[in-house]
Amino acid sequence: MAKAGPETSLYAPVKRFLESLGFEAKGEINGCDVVGLRAQPDAEGDGPRGPEVVVAELKRGFTLELLLQAVDRTQLADEVWMAVPATRRAADKRALRLCRLLGLGLLSVGAHGGVAILVEPAPYQPRRNARRRSALVTEFRRRQGDPNPGGSTRKPIMTAYRQAALACAAALREGPLRPRDLRGVADNAPAILARNVYGWFRRERPGLYALAPAGHAALAAFPDKETAPWATAS
Repeated sequence: MAKAGPETSLYAPVKRFLESLGFEAKGEINGCDVVGLRAQPDAEGDGPRGPEVVVAELKRGFTLELLLQAVDRTQLADEVWMAVPATRRAADKRALRLCRLLGLGLLSVGAHGGVAILVEPAPYQPRRNARRRSALVTEFRRRQGDPNPGGSTRKPIMTAYRQAALACAAALREGPLRPRDLRGVADNAPAILARNVYGWFRRERPGLYALAPAGHAALAAFPDKETAPWATAS
């Protein structure tokens, strides 16, 4: 007898789960891994109603293919569940949020056949994260130009903070200055100098800052005037 594969090993636990909800469940119906039917009470005056239909798709992991299958099944069923082995990735908060956004259910099946509901299938309206939304808009508005091609991964992202720090570095290229002398360069210049996140500045004495060697190197690394508005001819 052929050994059951990882996906077929999920079938019995998922079938039992659907049966516990009152469905009669069968496998491999018209391309669907598991289909469950449950009678619905007749609506008064509307005559007999068809059965409630639920579909479950089984996969060895939470994949794009599983999502595409589940979305396709929404045309057939009242509820769609996805079932995967219980792993850390299956419980990834981003995956759970995506399932809610799509209105799909997600089950995790343990090694001994236990089934846990990670997400229930239901219409979902994502809740706005006001703090993250505000940070996104603020960064967009403060950033000068468009210095980072989308998808960049091999070089530091040119954030608005880095731009302001480079502008301060450019102003200090000719010699030490006081933080208040740089307010016209960057509104947060005093904080940038005091924090010295990148190690570009050197405190000469209280209230006076100079450019450190790392600052000179940073300016040389970003000479393009289109992506570096602070750049000036040497």
